[in-house]
Amino acid sequence: MKTLLYPLKFQPILKDKIWGGEKLHRYLNKNSNSKQLGESWEISAVPGDISIVSNGEFKGKPLQELLEMHKSDLLGSKNYKRFANNFPLLIKFIDAKEDLSIQLHPNDELAKKRHNSLGKTEMWYVMQADKDSNLIVGFNQEMNKETYLQHLESKTLTSILNFDRVKEGDTYFIEAGRLHAIGAGVLLAEIQQTSDVTYRVYDWDRVDDKGNERDLHNDIAIDAFDFNMKDNFRVDYKKRKNVSNEMVSCPFFTTNFIELDSKIEKQNLVDSFIIYLCVDGEVEVITEVSNEIIAKGETLLLPAAIKKYNLNTKYAKLLEVYV
Repeated sequence: MKTLLYPLKFQPILKDKIWGGEKLHRYLNKNSNSKQLGESWEISAVPGDISIVSNGEFKGKPLQELLEMHKSDLLGSKNYKRFANNFPLLIKFIDAKEDLSIQLHPNDELAKKRHNSLGKTEMWYVMQADKDSNLIVGFNQEMNKETYLQHLESKTLTSILNFDRVKEGDTYFIEAGRLHAIGAGVLLAEIQQTSDVTYRVYDWDRVDDKGNERDLHNDIAIDAFDFNMKDNFRVDYKKRKNVSNEMVSCPFFTTNFIELDSKIEKQNLVDSFIIYLCVDGEVEVITEVSNEIIAKGETLLLPAAIKKYNLNTKYAKLLEVYV
């Protein structure tokens, strides 16, 4: 007899980066003493980085194995028809002590053709930002391929980039094909398609401890640009308490913001798994199968088979994600 699916927690996959820092440990209690901890992959089905369950009867089992065993009970019936045994989202927390490279990602069509991968549309929710910290998203003027390449070749790329000063709660939607970078001093949550395909176009002339620059991908990146995008990347969302407030809804994921100060009843009406990222406070997730508490910096996956549950807290801020 199959074990019933229950709310799933996973072991964070921690990744040092040349631009990483200590906030994932200091603010989000990730278990690392590294001074260059850049990313905590909370839920991942990227080959080579498959999340491992950390709670309950499935403790120690990979997400991929659970998906192959439980199929639509985990993903939802429509999602399973669409994605089969491929979990469609990658959930991360990111700490940029230094600026990330200027980069972009291919869309589904190009990523499939070149890398046999999904493309990468993503969103950011700023959890903490040092004074005067920036995100780089898009250009500060209308742009075309010829003008972009002129600035790239003359090393004046930064003069045409759009820098936005940010604070906690600021949210950005980054479609495939849009140039972007996380600036120094920003700690954020990232929700994205399951893809690890990134095209770096500029890396601030950085070198590693051996004097080597990081690889750039300008030869293939130019085909991934969408120069016709509108400046609709800043997300304006409501903050009504104890209800789901839509932030982003796109073909790849929907994300809602929930600020709670009491117990609320919830129903899964979307035929999808639901992921909760706790971005402040802590909350108890109560189901007929089991209960789990997640605190700031923790993530929980509710399988699609769980249709009714309660969220109970005196104070919490959550991101609610599904497909």
